[in-house]
Amino acid sequence: MNKVLHTPADLVSAGLAPAGAAAELEAVAARYAIAVTPAVAALINPADPTDPIGLQYLPSPEELETTPDEQADPIGDGVHSPVKGIVHRYPDRLLLTATHACAVYCRFCFRREVVGPGGAGGLTPTELDAALAYIAGHPEVWEVILTGGDPLVMSPRRIEDLVRRIADIPHVQILRVHTRLPVAEPERVSEALVSALSGSRLRLAVGVHVNHARELTPAADAALARLTGAGALLLSQTVLLRGVNDRVEVLGELMRALVERGVRPYYLHHPDPAPGTARFRVSLAEGQALVRGLRGRYSGLCQPTYVLDIPGGFGKVPAGPAWIEPAGAGLTATDPWGGTHVLPDEA
Repeated sequence: MNKVLHTPADLVSAGLAPAGAAAELEAVAARYAIAVTPAVAALINPADPTDPIGLQYLPSPEELETTPDEQADPIGDGVHSPVKGIVHRYPDRLLLTATHACAVYCRFCFRREVVGPGGAGGLTPTELDAALAYIAGHPEVWEVILTGGDPLVMSPRRIEDLVRRIADIPHVQILRVHTRLPVAEPERVSEALVSALSGSRLRLAVGVHVNHARELTPAADAALARLTGAGALLLSQTVLLRGVNDRVEVLGELMRALVERGVRPYYLHHPDPAPGTARFRVSLAEGQALVRGLRGRYSGLCQPTYVLDIPGGFGKVPAGPAWIEPAGAGLTATDPWGGTHVLPDEA
């Protein structure tokens, strides 16, 4: 198979969905975009309905079931968007959304209501001018984060022009790019694209979205190597997903695989309450238990920060377990193996 699968009929033809499911999946496709690249399709085991790669990318009728806590904009991007394309939630950094297209569409995406062909669309030249003018007018902005959608689906020419224009703003020092492309369509992380990203004075960081070690194929490794070869700092973005990576050994294997490839484990995201994603969500207590299980069993290099984006736009906060807690006049410390130790509060 050498084409991107966009419809239920495509999935049936590729053997990734049963013929009898096509009509049911058409209702899902009418609301949420579908795209499965050849690189991703090759990883899916169609005989296993619990395959952790398939769960991430193949549509399900369950996506049309919305629970009362789910929100179209679960992390509150809208309330922090002063101009189209900008989300300015924190003082020294902001998001610039130049496109709402992706190479693949994850079934748990927190922006699933706005990405894809029927979504919010990209920025017009006038809108992009206004977004860059906003950045130029806010000298506190030290870091610009290109997000989407996936900004790396843009052509190298467009990326180069956008990076140049950001670099022309003197107070911006860091360019961070959030992308799924190294695992979803690694061949598109070409030398030309990497050159377009890295050819400015800005320090380049790339947040790579990876949820399972099987996504780190030899082709993905080569794409990551091209980025590190250009001096990019690679960080991981992982979403904690039921049935995909909600076991300590699965998370540990992923974090080790990332470190081995020069990717620093960065964020483990608690799943956001986006519409139709209840099947993926775990409780905070379950997430904290998983993070606790990583400590001690796996190297300190393999410890991501578990974070919760507080619904409504109130920001991202660490959500990991507490290892030291007040106890009487002192403190109790829990070691990585579950033992407790009383300490004096020397403050």
